[in-house]
Amino acid sequence: MSSYSAKRTIIGHVEKGTDLYDSITRIAQQNNIMLGRVTGLGAVQKAKLAYYDQKEMKYKDFELNEPMEIVCMYGNISVKDGRPFVHAHVALSDGKGNARGGHLLPGGSPVFACEITIEEFEGPELVRGFDERTGLALWPKEKVL
Repeated sequence: MSSYSAKRTIIGHVEKGTDLYDSITRIAQQNNIMLGRVTGLGAVQKAKLAYYDQKEMKYKDFELNEPMEIVCMYGNISVKDGRPFVHAHVALSDGKGNARGGHLLPGGSPVFACEITIEEFEGPELVRGFDERTGLALWPKEKVL
């Protein structure tokens, strides 16, 4: 099993009105973060998410067209097509506390306020590759889990 250690941590907020996914990707690319973890909390003005249909092996997009609290955002950064690639999921709640969540997509989740932490790791590069069994771009399989 590969060994990874903390390299640096970037903490800050995402600018109001900017897209949540695109902002995280931009930060990762500007800082050349090829391996890391991202967490966050705050609120979005609306959200564009997806659910992966395991039978059809494709993402199905959906939108939440109302202000939502980011109860939890958790994701990772690795390499896809030679560039930093963000894979993040969010749990969101509406004004009545009803929760929805899914795979965060680019271009559809303008931030109201969001604080993020990106932890960069040192260690062997994780390059995503196509997995025929799932239809997803996954990390390489480890020999020991």
